[in-house]
This record gives sequence, C-alpha cells and structure tokens, in this order.
Amino acid sequence: MKKSVLCAIDISQPNRGANTLRAAAKLAEMDDAQLDVITVIPDFGTSLVSGFFNEEQQHKILAEAKRKLNEQVSSVLGDEVNEKARHIVASGKSYQEILKVAEAAQSSLIVVGGARKPDFADYLLGPNASRVVRHSTCSVYVVR
Repeated sequence: MKKSVLCAIDISQPNRGANTLRAAAKLAEMDDAQLDVITVIPDFGTSLVSGFFNEEQQHKILAEAKRKLNEQVSSVLGDEVNEKARHIVASGKSYQEILKVAEAAQSSLIVVGGARKPDFADYLLGPNASRVVRHSTCSVYVVR
C-alpha cells in the first residue's frame, strides 16, 4: 500500500490553509506518498441546530464544502496536484474525524496548522491540532 500524507485544512479560512497545503504537498512528494486533504464541517445531525437543516440542505452543504476544498487545493497547489490528491469532507468534531481518516487511510503523517494567535490555554497549538498531536498513532507535522 502506498504511503499517505493527510493534510487538514479549514475551508472557511482559505488564506490560513495555504502554507499547510504547501508543506503537506512537499512532504508527500518527498516521500512519494499519496496526498489526502481533509476538511471537517459541523455535524448537523447531532447538534442543537440539526432541526434547522433538512437532509437536502445537508447534502448541499457537503457538496459546497467539497467544491470549496477542490478549489482551494487547485488554487494553492495547481490543477495537476489537485487531480492526484484525494479530497475528503467529513462532518463531526475536527480532531476526531482527522484521526479517524488517518487511521482508515493508514496515513504515515498528518499535517495540520497551528494556532494563529496563541492564548494561554493553547500556547503552542490550537485545540484541534493539540488533540491530533496527543492522540495520533502516526507522526504529526504542525505548520505555524
């Protein structure tokens, strides 16, 4: 099985994910690994807001997220890299979905972005990156 590098980005903040995408693409290329790019959206089925979104709206949200993910990867890395990358849109808690996908893909590395403006509680890492680092069974590369 070919190695996998899983890159987690937030499509709602495209400018912040560019450096993370570039780093993940370089690391995947250096290791001749498959680049997987994941974004996680809220799980509308179990949250308090679930009553406000019917199933059709949820499908539209997932389709829009996949489109934005595809566009972001293409604009940052180019069409050629984008065509080879696997695009994953998950819903739920970010760190849990990232870890679940990494395990399923047998990723050898997870690339995540760190906190933008660290505060006392998240001095070096954001809350999701911190949880991924603590609970991952593979290496994690944090891009500041």
